[in-house]
Amino acid sequence: MAYIGREPSFGAFERQTITPDGSTTTFTLNYTVGSSSSILVSVAGVVQDPTGAYGISEGGTKIVFTAAPASGDTVFIIFLGIALDSSGLLSTSSITSQTDLGAAPATGDSLLLHDTSASALKEVTIANLFTSPAISSPTITTGVVATSLDLNGSPLILDADADTTITAGTTDDQIDIKIANTNHLQIKSSSGDTVLKPMVDAKDIIIQQFDGNELVKFDDGSGVGFTSFTRAALHPEATLTDASTIAWDVGTSPVAKVTLGANRTLGAGTNAQTGQFVSLLVIQDGTGSRTLSFNAAYEFTEDTAPTLTTTASKGDLFVFRYNGSKFLEVGRNLNLTLS
Repeated sequence: MAYIGREPSFGAFERQTITPDGSTTTFTLNYTVGSSSSILVSVAGVVQDPTGAYGISEGGTKIVFTAAPASGDTVFIIFLGIALDSSGLLSTSSITSQTDLGAAPATGDSLLLHDTSASALKEVTIANLFTSPAISSPTITTGVVATSLDLNGSPLILDADADTTITAGTTDDQIDIKIANTNHLQIKSSSGDTVLKPMVDAKDIIIQQFDGNELVKFDDGSGVGFTSFTRAALHPEATLTDASTIAWDVGTSPVAKVTLGANRTLGAGTNAQTGQFVSLLVIQDGTGSRTLSFNAAYEFTEDTAPTLTTTASKGDLFVFRYNGSKFLEVGRNLNLTLS
């Protein structure tokens, strides 16, 4: 028939027929419903009361009659409303039930976030999420920055009262460490060297053990400066390899010993520094009577090389000071009993 205006449209409700046996009270519904009022139930032509004749169980998937419909009765159900299937919607379990990534996300991975300016969900890639953001006054409570964090010259605050910081200048390529609001240490590079510069004048640099005991103090000394040690400063004694010409790297082994297995020659010390003191203990083996000739780089008192002790297992100790070209004898102690 004809209509004035828009033709009315009609909705179609889903219908389910049940075949009773006279004893069964529970039947599975074709659709999940939210409550007993979401369905219209007819038994033998009589519409049933949703508050007393039947109920819903197992999450809206079953109908339970108070009394079993008689065998042969016509029973049908009209679904007035069907529960929304939320299995495809996000929930807590949508995240917790997933397999852990087990590694840092790749730059191409994506996250879902809410864009407040557009009031819409947006996809964002890890690469765009962590693109070295420039931060003027950063506060990071927890979490991990995937790539890098650009502070752009702003201090990194380390404590609650904001007076202990680390700052990297935007143009000076150096790191400044401030403690209790005082600049204490500057780290920078100079011609490829690493420079640690105290920033408080007329103060010492002290290195302590874990228990607080002082190991080394670099004393300002009112502008003179000196280093003090609370324990002996030493270089471990090295054992040189016995050979026809004995090699001695005084740079790495300034305190050394060697046991002569035959008549030998001591080669010139290598890697010496001007002003360096070195010492060598020359030991006779169990046979004894071994001789040692010295390279011309060694200068002895009155230009006369010493004659070694010949007694087996005894030693002779020599101390030299390097002047930039020769090892000048400072002292000797011969015919030493070593044990």
